[in-house]
Amino acid sequence: MTATTITTEAETFDVEVSARSLGRNLPQRIGRRLWLPMLAMAVMAFAAAMVVGAVRGYRIDGGDARNIETLRQLAAGLMFIGFASVFAAISFAIARILGELRKGGGDLQEAAGRVVKTLRMPLTAKLFLGLMAMAMMTLIATVVAHLGLALSVSESATTLVDSEKWFVVLEGVRRAGVAVYLFAIVLGLATISQVLRFQAVRLRKLPQEPGASER
Repeated sequence: MTATTITTEAETFDVEVSARSLGRNLPQRIGRRLWLPMLAMAVMAFAAAMVVGAVRGYRIDGGDARNIETLRQLAAGLMFIGFASVFAAISFAIARILGELRKGGGDLQEAAGRVVKTLRMPLTAKLFLGLMAMAMMTLIATVVAHLGLALSVSESATTLVDSEKWFVVLEGVRRAGVAVYLFAIVLGLATISQVLRFQAVRLRKLPQEPGASER
């Protein structure tokens, strides 16, 4: 396997040249397996958060302050398990799409008897993976903090005030994590666009190349 470039009027693509299709890489295989479990987890977490929120709303008038604050922290934790899971499902689905494009393009070139040229991982894909991991860890950290606060809330006024302060702080951290996740998803979609442009260029040149047996 060797490396080369394909240059067009608009852009240059770094590619790997091989005799056979390279198939899916590791992130794409992971995405293929995990997108659906993450989606199922998101649905369950959102449903649980709605139930806890409804219970809190029912008890908020005249209820015990400790229990109400505990339910608020618990609902926020469950809600952002849902957000982390649904964003992970979207990210894994993007990785799965990229895997299908990579494998399908390589298989087509191999079936046509041509040398297989596969786009190397673009910068947008590397940033997508890094930012996705960072955002997921941020959201998981806030979930752990919310659940910890839910367990530690007591009836003392000081603890309730501290819980309120931490809730506000964690809200800011959560929003930052969501913003990073959304930016990562944009980069993933940009990677799909780049892969499609590469494959369009490759398919146009394919009929002009001699077969592997003619080389």
